Amino acid sequence: MDRVRPRDLTFLEQESPQTPQHNATIEIFDPGEGPDAFDHSRLVALIRDRIAFVPRYRQRLQAVPGHLANPVWVDDEKFDLGFHVRRSALPRPGTSAQLLELVSRIVSRPLDRTRPLWEIYFVEGLEGGRVALLSKTHQALVDGVHTVDLGQLLLDLQPEARALEPDDWQPRRSPSPAHLLGGAVRDNLTDPGELLDTVRTGSRALARNADRRSERARSFLAAATGRRPRTRGVINGPLSQQRRVVTVETRLADYRRIREAHGGTINDVILATVTGGLRAWLMTRSESMGGLRQVRAVVPVSVIDEELEATSLGSQIAAHFVDLPIGEPSPVVRLHQVSYSFQAHKDTGRSVAANRLAGIAGFAPTTFHAIGSRVASVELRRGYQLSVTNVPGPQAPLYAAGARMLASYPVPPLTPGHPLAIGVTSYDGGVCYGITADRDWIPDADVLAACLREALDELLDLSSSSRQRAPRGRRATRSTTQGSAKDKQR
Repeated sequence: MDRVRPRDLTFLEQESPQTPQHNATIEIFDPGEGPDAFDHSRLVALIRDRIAFVPRYRQRLQAVPGHLANPVWVDDEKFDLGFHVRRSALPRPGTSAQLLELVSRIVSRPLDRTRPLWEIYFVEGLEGGRVALLSKTHQALVDGVHTVDLGQLLLDLQPEARALEPDDWQPRRSPSPAHLLGGAVRDNLTDPGELLDTVRTGSRALARNADRRSERARSFLAAATGRRPRTRGVINGPLSQQRRVVTVETRLADYRRIREAHGGTINDVILATVTGGLRAWLMTRSESMGGLRQVRAVVPVSVIDEELEATSLGSQIAAHFVDLPIGEPSPVVRLHQVSYSFQAHKDTGRSVAANRLAGIAGFAPTTFHAIGSRVASVELRRGYQLSVTNVPGPQAPLYAAGARMLASYPVPPLTPGHPLAIGVTSYDGGVCYGITADRDWIPDADVLAACLREALDELLDLSSSSRQRAPRGRRATRSTTQGSAKDKQR
């Protein structure tokens, strides 16, 4: 029996109706025409052909009687691929806004714990004859070590699908309660660490239940006394059960142009764009910038570190914290400040180049986003305000059953107390943003999306050859300030 690891169990324990613990991805395809066009039946056949490479996708959770040990993964004897691969449609011609409204409702719902923890929706009816895939995968499922994201296995570098060996999978019989109990007792006796994990799991469950009872009591008292709940800020606060998803599509060439004009990396430019978008969005809400000068963000990054758990992607994923300078009015200075923060990370010698990540076989960004979301959840105790996961993808087109993928948008999950999360994927000349927001706490997520576009345009406008560039570094800044003072004296 394959027992659920303590780290994976954490994501199952943290899940609630307000915080479903799954990652999602929206992928847009040109289905082609004729009898070989990409449709629901071809998607089912493709998944049936590839699912053998991720056995966990045909397994479900099985609790141990009396909770004497962590749950185990067992084959789902009633595995029904049709339940997991679903068909949906928009009224033709479906707009992007209609697609995102459908996505928002689907990602708001937790996955069924009695079945394998994933779903894929084939959405027809998009304008321009396009189709979309929406995938949902639980964070406990994809660890990047034993299991990668299924979406990574469905895409090929060529329109012609890879020939694979036939899959003769047959589910193993589910263990009986006596067998589960025997295994739990054996593991606890032979492995002291297993017993300690079991005790910790029980302690966390008791503490979590106590917290929930306290929260319900506080809500009741607030309602009875007419007091409004205490808030913690615009981008930090309590979550509802509903989400809103918005997307932004931009061109990679624009980020390269800004990088060439002002230095830094593509990642620096993306985070500077996020910073400028947050600043403009907060100003549209009439928020005082005097009290909120920075937004502390956790940005999962790829590193080479033997002390961290190795992944199947060729590197480890670690948290990097950066203070996004939203109080700074100059777009170029914001870019330099973000770049300076990441320079310290590069100087450690642990960082992994973006072109190396983009060259990994298969469409690794979906798996990287899943691991990045896990890192953000683990680092909640560090007190960040926003998670931003930026993953470089391949710059050549990919195909699913011959259909060309046009765009890929990450849909990151929200963590407790954090009603906003941003994911970014670069692919085939584009940079795609996926914004997940709590529907009640941040009802104007579409305004944030517009502000991101404006922030990028602002940086582009300041990157023309006719404009004077801001100097980089502390020495240059100091000399410029001294020069300005002398000019004033003159």
